[in-house]
Amino acid sequence: MLKGLRVVELASYIAAPGAAGILADWGAEVIKIEAPAGDPMRNFFDGLSGPEHGNPVFELDNRGKRGVVLDISSPEGREAAIRLVATADIFLTNVRPGSLKRAGLDFDTLHADHPALIYCSLTGYGLQGEDADRAGMDVAAFWSRAGVGAITAPKGVEPFPIRTAMGDHITSLSTVAAILAAVHERHSTGKGRLVETSLLRTGVYSIGSDMAIQLRFGKLASTRPRPQAVQPLANFFKTADGRWICLLVRTGGKDWPQIAAAVGRPDLVENPLFASSRARRENGPALVEMLDAAFAAFSYEDMAARLDEYDITWAPYQTPGELTRDPQAEAAGCFVDTPDGKGGSFRSPASPARFSGYDDTPKSGPPSLGQHTDEVLVELGYSADEIAALRDSKAVA
Repeated sequence: MLKGLRVVELASYIAAPGAAGILADWGAEVIKIEAPAGDPMRNFFDGLSGPEHGNPVFELDNRGKRGVVLDISSPEGREAAIRLVATADIFLTNVRPGSLKRAGLDFDTLHADHPALIYCSLTGYGLQGEDADRAGMDVAAFWSRAGVGAITAPKGVEPFPIRTAMGDHITSLSTVAAILAAVHERHSTGKGRLVETSLLRTGVYSIGSDMAIQLRFGKLASTRPRPQAVQPLANFFKTADGRWICLLVRTGGKDWPQIAAAVGRPDLVENPLFASSRARRENGPALVEMLDAAFAAFSYEDMAARLDEYDITWAPYQTPGELTRDPQAEAAGCFVDTPDGKGGSFRSPASPARFSGYDDTPKSGPPSLGQHTDEVLVELGYSADEIAALRDSKAVA
Protein backbone atom coordinates (compact mmCIF):
# COMPACT_ATOMS: atom_id res chain seq x y z
CA MET A 1 0.00 0.00 0.00
CA LEU A 2 2.72 2.49 0.97
CA LYS A 3 5.58 0.97 -1.02
CA GLY A 4 8.05 3.69 -1.96
CA LEU A 5 7.58 5.76 1.19
CA ARG A 6 10.65 5.86 3.41
CA VAL A 7 10.16 6.70 7.07
CA VAL A 8 12.97 7.45 9.49
CA GLU A 9 11.87 7.10 13.09
CA LEU A 10 13.79 8.67 15.96
CA ALA A 11 11.51 7.71 18.81
CA SER A 12 11.07 5.53 21.86
CA TYR A 13 8.31 4.04 23.95
CA ILE A 14 5.02 3.57 22.14
CA ALA A 15 2.95 6.30 20.47
CA ALA A 16 5.44 7.31 17.75
CA PRO A 17 6.89 3.82 17.19
CA GLY A 18 3.29 2.58 17.03
CA ALA A 19 2.51 5.04 14.24
CA ALA A 20 5.62 3.99 12.32
CA GLY A 21 4.68 0.36 12.94
CA ILE A 22 1.30 0.86 11.25
CA LEU A 23 3.02 2.51 8.28
CA ALA A 24 5.38 -0.48 8.09
CA ASP A 25 2.44 -2.90 8.16
CA TRP A 26 1.00 -0.99 5.21
CA GLY A 27 4.17 -1.28 3.17
CA ALA A 28 6.35 1.71 4.03
CA GLU A 29 10.07 1.23 4.58
CA VAL A 30 10.76 2.22 8.18
CA ILE A 31 14.22 2.69 9.64
CA LYS A 32 14.30 3.03 13.42
CA ILE A 33 17.14 5.04 14.98
CA GLU A 34 18.00 4.06 18.55
CA ALA A 35 20.50 5.36 21.05
CA PRO A 36 23.25 2.91 22.12
CA ALA A 37 21.17 1.90 25.15
CA GLY A 38 18.24 1.08 22.88
CA ASP A 39 14.57 1.95 23.09
CA PRO A 40 13.59 1.55 26.77
CA MET A 41 10.62 -0.57 25.68
CA ARG A 42 13.09 -3.33 24.82
CA ASN A 43 13.35 -3.80 28.59
CA PHE A 44 9.60 -3.84 29.27
CA PHE A 45 9.62 -7.44 30.51
CA ASP A 46 13.00 -7.35 32.25
CA GLY A 47 12.88 -9.62 35.27
CA LEU A 48 9.48 -10.97 34.33
CA SER A 49 10.39 -13.44 31.61
CA GLY A 50 13.40 -14.68 29.74
CA PRO A 51 14.21 -13.60 26.18
CA GLU A 52 12.79 -16.87 24.91
CA HIS A 53 9.33 -15.57 25.82
CA GLY A 54 9.71 -12.43 23.73
CA ASN A 55 8.52 -8.91 24.40
CA PRO A 56 5.04 -8.60 22.83
CA VAL A 57 4.68 -4.90 23.68
CA PHE A 58 7.88 -3.94 21.84
CA GLU A 59 7.24 -6.44 19.05
CA LEU A 60 3.81 -5.01 18.21
CA ASP A 61 5.05 -1.48 17.53
CA ASN A 62 8.39 -2.31 15.92
CA ARG A 63 7.76 -5.29 13.64
CA GLY A 64 8.73 -4.89 10.00
CA LYS A 65 11.33 -2.16 10.64
CA ARG A 66 15.06 -1.99 10.09
CA GLY A 67 17.05 -0.84 13.09
CA VAL A 68 20.22 1.25 13.43
CA VAL A 69 22.08 2.54 16.46
CA LEU A 70 23.36 6.12 16.19
CA ASP A 71 24.59 8.21 19.09
CA ILE A 72 23.26 11.63 18.14
CA SER A 73 25.02 13.19 21.13
CA SER A 74 28.29 12.74 19.18
CA PRO A 75 29.15 14.81 16.09
CA GLU A 76 29.67 11.68 13.97
CA GLY A 77 26.39 10.14 15.10
CA ARG A 78 24.52 13.37 14.42
CA GLU A 79 26.02 13.58 10.94
CA ALA A 80 24.96 10.02 10.16
CA ALA A 81 21.43 10.71 11.43
CA ILE A 82 21.15 13.87 9.32
CA ARG A 83 22.37 12.01 6.25
CA LEU A 84 19.81 9.29 6.88
CA VAL A 85 16.95 11.75 7.35
CA ALA A 86 17.94 13.40 4.07
CA THR A 87 16.95 10.17 2.28
CA ALA A 88 13.51 10.01 3.91
CA ASP A 89 10.04 11.06 2.84
CA ILE A 90 8.94 11.25 6.47
CA PHE A 91 10.84 11.93 9.67
CA LEU A 92 8.88 10.85 12.75
CA THR A 93 10.11 11.71 16.22
CA ASN A 94 8.91 12.05 19.80
CA VAL A 95 12.19 13.42 21.13
CA ARG A 96 11.64 16.65 23.03
CA PRO A 97 12.05 19.79 20.90
CA GLY A 98 14.98 21.18 22.87
CA SER A 99 17.07 18.05 22.35
CA LEU A 100 16.28 18.00 18.62
CA LYS A 101 17.32 21.64 18.27
CA ARG A 102 20.68 20.94 19.90
CA ALA A 103 21.26 18.00 17.54
CA GLY A 104 20.33 19.94 14.40
CA LEU A 105 17.34 17.66 13.89
CA ASP A 106 14.66 20.29 14.46
CA PHE A 107 12.12 21.13 11.76
CA ASP A 108 13.52 24.52 10.76
CA THR A 109 17.04 23.18 10.24
CA LEU A 110 16.01 20.10 8.28
CA HIS A 111 13.28 21.81 6.25
CA ALA A 112 15.70 24.48 5.05
CA ASP A 113 17.84 21.81 3.37
CA HIS A 114 15.07 19.32 2.56
CA PRO A 115 11.86 21.20 1.73
CA ALA A 116 10.04 18.05 0.57
CA LEU A 117 10.53 16.31 3.94
CA ILE A 118 7.41 15.65 5.99
CA TYR A 119 8.47 16.20 9.58
CA CYS A 120 6.15 14.70 12.21
CA SER A 121 6.62 15.71 15.83
CA LEU A 122 4.66 13.69 18.38
CA THR A 123 4.85 15.16 21.88
CA GLY A 124 3.02 15.02 25.16
CA TYR A 125 1.68 18.57 25.10
CA GLY A 126 2.34 20.14 21.68
CA LEU A 127 5.07 22.42 20.38
CA GLN A 128 3.82 25.71 21.83
CA GLY A 129 3.24 26.83 25.41
CA GLU A 130 5.17 26.54 28.64
CA ASP A 131 4.87 22.75 28.72
CA ALA A 132 6.09 22.15 25.17
CA ASP A 133 9.30 20.54 26.44
CA ARG A 134 7.66 18.62 29.27
CA ALA A 135 7.85 14.81 29.22
CA GLY A 136 4.44 13.28 28.68
CA MET A 137 3.44 9.62 28.93
CA ASP A 138 -0.10 8.61 28.04
CA VAL A 139 -1.14 8.15 31.69
CA ALA A 140 -0.10 11.75 32.32
CA ALA A 141 -0.92 13.72 29.17
CA PHE A 142 -3.72 11.66 27.58
CA TRP A 143 -5.47 10.04 30.52
CA SER A 144 -4.97 12.49 33.36
CA ARG A 145 -4.51 15.97 31.95
CA ALA A 146 -6.89 15.58 28.99
CA GLY A 147 -9.73 14.54 31.30
CA VAL A 148 -10.17 11.05 29.87
CA GLY A 149 -9.66 9.33 33.21
CA ALA A 150 -11.89 11.72 35.14
CA ILE A 151 -14.93 11.09 32.96
CA THR A 152 -14.23 7.34 32.69
CA ALA A 153 -14.21 6.66 36.41
CA PRO A 154 -17.72 6.39 37.92
CA LYS A 155 -18.59 9.12 40.37
CA GLY A 156 -16.93 8.56 43.75
CA VAL A 157 -14.25 6.18 42.44
CA GLU A 158 -10.65 7.17 43.11
CA PRO A 159 -8.39 7.78 40.09
CA PHE A 160 -6.95 4.68 38.44
CA PRO A 161 -4.45 4.33 35.55
CA ILE A 162 -5.18 3.63 31.92
CA ARG A 163 -4.28 0.19 30.59
CA THR A 164 -0.90 -0.25 28.93
CA ALA A 165 -0.46 2.15 25.98
CA MET A 166 -4.16 2.64 25.23
CA GLY A 167 -3.76 6.40 24.88
CA ASP A 168 -0.48 5.88 23.03
CA HIS A 169 -2.10 3.72 20.38
CA ILE A 170 -5.01 6.10 19.88
CA THR A 171 -2.38 8.79 19.34
CA SER A 172 -0.59 6.46 16.91
CA LEU A 173 -3.78 6.40 14.84
CA SER A 174 -4.11 10.18 14.79
CA THR A 175 -0.44 10.46 13.83
CA VAL A 176 -0.76 8.06 10.90
CA ALA A 177 -3.79 10.00 9.64
CA ALA A 178 -1.91 13.31 9.92
CA ILE A 179 1.17 11.98 8.14
CA LEU A 180 -0.84 10.58 5.24
CA ALA A 181 -2.72 13.88 4.89
CA ALA A 182 0.65 15.60 4.48
CA VAL A 183 1.74 12.95 1.97
CA HIS A 184 -1.38 13.67 -0.07
CA GLU A 185 -0.71 17.40 0.06
CA ARG A 186 2.86 16.89 -1.12
CA HIS A 187 1.59 15.14 -4.25
CA SER A 188 0.21 18.47 -5.45
CA THR A 189 2.64 20.97 -3.90
CA GLY A 190 5.91 19.04 -3.90
CA LYS A 191 6.57 20.43 -0.44
CA GLY A 192 6.68 18.83 2.96
CA ARG A 193 5.47 20.39 6.16
CA LEU A 194 5.61 20.15 9.92
CA VAL A 195 2.95 17.75 11.23
CA GLU A 196 2.24 18.01 14.94
CA THR A 197 0.34 15.54 17.10
CA SER A 198 0.22 15.25 20.87
CA LEU A 199 -1.13 12.95 23.55
CA LEU A 200 -3.00 15.90 25.05
CA ARG A 201 -4.79 16.96 21.87
CA THR A 202 -5.65 13.36 20.92
CA GLY A 203 -6.98 12.78 24.43
CA VAL A 204 -9.28 15.79 24.13
CA TYR A 205 -10.54 14.60 20.74
CA SER A 206 -11.09 11.05 22.00
CA ILE A 207 -13.67 12.41 24.45
CA GLY A 208 -14.81 14.95 21.88
CA SER A 209 -18.55 14.37 22.31
CA ASP A 210 -18.32 15.04 26.04
CA MET A 211 -15.94 17.96 25.50
CA ALA A 212 -18.35 19.48 22.98
CA ILE A 213 -21.05 19.39 25.65
CA GLN A 214 -18.68 20.83 28.25
CA LEU A 215 -17.58 23.66 25.96
CA ARG A 216 -21.10 24.50 24.81
CA PHE A 217 -23.05 24.17 28.07
CA GLY A 218 -20.33 24.58 30.70
CA LYS A 219 -21.19 21.38 32.53
CA LEU A 220 -21.15 17.65 32.01
CA ALA A 221 -22.90 14.68 33.62
CA SER A 222 -20.59 12.37 35.52
CA THR A 223 -20.21 8.68 34.84
CA ARG A 224 -22.38 6.82 37.31
CA PRO A 225 -22.36 3.31 38.76
CA ARG A 226 -24.48 0.79 36.85
CA PRO A 227 -27.67 1.07 38.95
CA GLN A 228 -27.64 4.88 38.66
CA ALA A 229 -26.81 5.03 34.93
CA VAL A 230 -28.13 8.15 33.16
CA GLN A 231 -29.61 5.85 30.53
CA PRO A 232 -30.57 2.69 32.42
CA LEU A 233 -31.12 0.66 29.24
CA ALA A 234 -27.62 1.43 27.93
CA ASN A 235 -26.09 -0.79 30.53
CA PHE A 236 -24.62 -4.15 31.47
CA PHE A 237 -26.58 -7.15 32.66
CA LYS A 238 -25.52 -10.59 33.88
CA THR A 239 -27.06 -13.84 32.64
CA ALA A 240 -27.78 -16.95 34.69
CA ASP A 241 -24.41 -18.48 33.83
CA GLY A 242 -22.47 -15.43 34.99
CA ARG A 243 -21.76 -13.77 31.64
CA TRP A 244 -22.22 -10.04 31.17
CA ILE A 245 -24.02 -8.52 28.21
CA CYS A 246 -23.61 -4.93 27.02
CA LEU A 247 -27.05 -3.63 26.03
CA LEU A 248 -27.57 -0.53 23.89
CA VAL A 249 -30.71 1.44 23.14
CA ARG A 250 -31.35 3.62 20.11
CA THR A 251 -31.85 7.36 20.56
CA GLY A 252 -35.29 8.13 21.93
CA GLY A 253 -35.80 4.64 23.32
CA LYS A 254 -37.72 3.49 20.25
CA ASP A 255 -36.68 -0.10 20.83
CA TRP A 256 -37.78 -0.23 24.50
CA PRO A 257 -40.77 -2.46 23.62
CA GLN A 258 -38.49 -4.90 21.80
CA ILE A 259 -36.04 -4.96 24.70
CA ALA A 260 -38.84 -5.63 27.17
CA ALA A 261 -40.16 -8.45 25.00
CA ALA A 262 -36.70 -9.95 24.47
CA VAL A 263 -36.03 -10.20 28.21
CA GLY A 264 -39.45 -11.72 28.86
CA ARG A 265 -41.00 -8.64 30.49
CA PRO A 266 -43.32 -7.05 27.90
CA ASP A 267 -45.49 -5.87 30.79
CA LEU A 268 -42.87 -3.26 31.73
CA VAL A 269 -43.76 -1.19 28.66
CA GLU A 270 -47.16 -0.31 30.11
CA ASN A 271 -45.82 0.37 33.58
CA PRO A 272 -46.15 4.14 34.12
CA LEU A 273 -42.76 4.15 35.89
CA PHE A 274 -41.08 3.21 32.59
CA ALA A 275 -43.50 4.49 29.94
CA SER A 276 -41.23 7.27 28.61
CA SER A 277 -37.53 7.96 28.31
CA ARG A 278 -37.80 10.56 31.07
CA ALA A 279 -39.69 8.18 33.34
CA ARG A 280 -37.10 5.47 32.79
CA ARG A 281 -34.31 7.89 33.70
CA GLU A 282 -36.11 9.07 36.85
CA ASN A 283 -36.81 5.49 37.92
CA GLY A 284 -33.54 4.06 36.67
CA PRO A 285 -32.49 2.07 39.77
CA ALA A 286 -35.85 0.29 39.88
CA LEU A 287 -35.67 -0.51 36.17
CA VAL A 288 -32.12 -1.82 36.42
CA GLU A 289 -33.17 -4.04 39.32
CA MET A 290 -36.03 -5.52 37.28
CA LEU A 291 -33.84 -6.06 34.22
CA ASP A 292 -31.18 -7.69 36.40
CA ALA A 293 -33.78 -10.25 37.47
CA ALA A 294 -34.98 -10.71 33.88
CA PHE A 295 -31.49 -11.33 32.48
CA ALA A 296 -30.65 -13.65 35.37
CA ALA A 297 -33.48 -15.96 34.28
CA PHE A 298 -31.77 -16.82 30.97
CA SER A 299 -28.50 -18.41 29.98
CA TYR A 300 -26.13 -16.35 27.89
CA GLU A 301 -26.89 -18.36 24.75
CA ASP A 302 -30.64 -18.05 25.22
CA MET A 303 -30.48 -14.33 25.90
CA ALA A 304 -28.18 -13.76 22.92
CA ALA A 305 -30.66 -15.52 20.66
CA ARG A 306 -33.59 -13.52 22.02
CA LEU A 307 -31.82 -10.19 21.62
CA ASP A 308 -30.93 -11.10 18.04
CA GLU A 309 -34.51 -12.16 17.35
CA TYR A 310 -35.72 -8.68 18.30
CA ASP A 311 -32.83 -6.93 16.46
CA ILE A 312 -31.44 -5.34 19.62
CA THR A 313 -27.94 -3.81 19.65
CA TRP A 314 -25.84 -5.74 22.14
CA ALA A 315 -22.42 -7.34 22.59
CA PRO A 316 -20.77 -9.77 24.98
CA TYR A 317 -18.64 -8.08 27.64
CA GLN A 318 -15.42 -10.00 27.06
CA THR A 319 -12.00 -10.29 28.60
CA PRO A 320 -8.95 -10.17 26.30
CA GLY A 321 -8.61 -13.90 26.88
CA GLU A 322 -12.15 -14.49 25.66
CA LEU A 323 -11.53 -12.22 22.69
CA THR A 324 -8.69 -14.46 21.48
CA ARG A 325 -11.28 -17.23 21.08
CA ASP A 326 -13.94 -15.04 19.45
CA PRO A 327 -14.53 -16.28 15.87
CA GLN A 328 -15.76 -12.84 14.80
CA ALA A 329 -12.49 -11.22 15.91
CA GLU A 330 -10.72 -13.78 13.76
CA ALA A 331 -13.04 -13.13 10.81
CA ALA A 332 -12.53 -9.37 11.14
CA GLY A 333 -8.76 -9.84 10.87
CA CYS A 334 -7.98 -8.63 14.37
CA PHE A 335 -4.92 -10.88 14.71
CA VAL A 336 -1.93 -11.58 12.49
CA ASP A 337 1.03 -13.94 12.55
CA THR A 338 4.37 -12.19 13.06
CA PRO A 339 7.64 -13.92 12.09
CA ASP A 340 9.79 -14.69 15.11
CA GLY A 341 13.09 -14.69 13.20
CA LYS A 342 13.60 -18.39 13.93
CA GLY A 343 11.42 -19.88 11.23
CA GLY A 344 8.24 -19.70 13.26
CA SER A 345 5.67 -17.04 14.11
CA PHE A 346 3.51 -15.76 16.93
CA ARG A 347 0.08 -14.15 17.13
CA SER A 348 -0.14 -10.39 17.52
CA PRO A 349 -2.77 -7.66 17.15
CA ALA A 350 -3.26 -6.52 13.56
CA SER A 351 -3.01 -2.91 12.47
CA PRO A 352 -6.40 -1.17 12.59
CA ALA A 353 -7.64 -1.42 8.98
CA ARG A 354 -8.12 -4.04 6.29
CA PHE A 355 -7.55 -3.37 2.59
CA SER A 356 -9.16 -5.69 0.07
CA GLY A 357 -6.54 -7.76 -1.71
CA TYR A 358 -3.65 -6.49 0.44
CA ASP A 359 -1.72 -8.85 2.70
CA ASP A 360 -1.10 -6.95 5.92
CA THR A 361 0.73 -9.83 7.58
CA PRO A 362 4.03 -8.50 9.01
CA LYS A 363 6.96 -9.55 6.84
CA SER A 364 9.46 -9.55 9.70
CA GLY A 365 9.64 -9.17 13.43
CA PRO A 366 11.25 -6.21 15.20
CA PRO A 367 14.97 -5.61 14.59
CA SER A 368 17.49 -6.55 17.21
CA LEU A 369 19.41 -3.58 18.59
CA GLY A 370 21.57 -2.19 15.77
CA GLN A 371 20.76 -5.13 13.47
CA HIS A 372 20.89 -3.07 10.28
CA THR A 373 23.39 -0.34 11.21
CA ASP A 374 26.14 -1.39 8.80
CA GLU A 375 23.66 -2.15 6.02
CA VAL A 376 22.07 1.29 6.23
CA LEU A 377 25.41 3.11 6.54
CA VAL A 378 26.60 1.41 3.36
CA GLU A 379 23.44 2.63 1.61
CA LEU A 380 24.32 6.15 2.76
CA GLY A 381 27.72 5.90 1.10
CA TYR A 382 29.93 5.12 4.10
CA SER A 383 32.96 2.95 3.34
CA ALA A 384 33.97 -0.06 5.40
CA ASP A 385 36.83 1.94 6.94
CA GLU A 386 34.49 4.82 7.82
CA ILE A 387 32.03 2.44 9.45
CA ALA A 388 34.84 0.83 11.44
CA ALA A 389 35.96 4.27 12.61
CA LEU A 390 32.41 5.16 13.63
CA ARG A 391 32.19 1.94 15.65
CA ASP A 392 35.54 2.59 17.30
CA SER A 393 34.35 6.05 18.34
CA LYS A 394 31.09 4.55 19.71
CA ALA A 395 29.08 6.88 17.43
CA VAL A 396 27.30 3.83 15.98
CA ALA A 397 26.69 0.29 17.10
